[in-house]
Amino acid sequence: MAKRSAVRRIRAEYNARDGRSSGGVHLNVIEGGWDPATEDQRHAPRKKKRSQPANDHPQQQLREPPRDQAYVKNIQPKSEGQSKLMEAIDTSNLVLALGPAGTGKTYIAIAKAVDALRAGTVGRIVLCRPAVDAGENIGFLPGDMEEKLAPYLRPLYDALQDRMSAKQVKAMIAEGQIEIASVGFMRGRTLNNAFIVVDEAQNCTYVQLKMILTRLGWNSKMIVTGDPAQSDLLPELSGLAPVADKIESMGGDIGVVRLAQADVVRHPLVAKMLDVL
Repeated sequence: MAKRSAVRRIRAEYNARDGRSSGGVHLNVIEGGWDPATEDQRHAPRKKKRSQPANDHPQQQLREPPRDQAYVKNIQPKSEGQSKLMEAIDTSNLVLALGPAGTGKTYIAIAKAVDALRAGTVGRIVLCRPAVDAGENIGFLPGDMEEKLAPYLRPLYDALQDRMSAKQVKAMIAEGQIEIASVGFMRGRTLNNAFIVVDEAQNCTYVQLKMILTRLGWNSKMIVTGDPAQSDLLPELSGLAPVADKIESMGGDIGVVRLAQADVVRHPLVAKMLDVL
């Protein structure tokens, strides 16, 4: 501090005397010499610069907005019959899909149900299927109703888990967004704000199908799928074919889609076997 004060005093005397000498001392201002102001800045603490990679671009340092990591699988029709079925589901509140095995009836219905639930157009999904064995009676099954119906509804679970994770399916079932219902317990219900999928309807009788179809409530959509040629009931007991014939003549907000052998999307042998079996 004393050195700086002396320099300031000498500079003040020099400026006051207009650069003239005093006491045999002559001061000359040397450009680039020592400056107390710059000396303070020289000894000031310096901030450390962060090391940056040489290949970093300034635009890359800007924070990017968060990206949506959700993965949604969009379904596309693989045949003319599937295209008609998807169009009928989008435009009609009641759709009957009849066709041989492997035509994607159940999968398309489940996919449309999941899309409607995610979009918020419906509040829940109701899965319904008759508990009829395929000619093999294994006796009574343990557990509650959902556990008893689990073996029969396995194809529906597989389609659900293909559209969502198994954890999401379990959570939605626990919250009631996905409901498992048996045909035998549908009497007297009104299904509002729901997407109902009735699978394997060829194992329902005429009276059962009449009861199920009349469960449709407000802001609801129902898809009934089945193959009349693969009924586990006696031919005269299955009610899917006669119900479809009567409903098809009604028209209006009802769609009946009949899939054919050309719409089979499973192994090519499936379509060939349908010609022989």
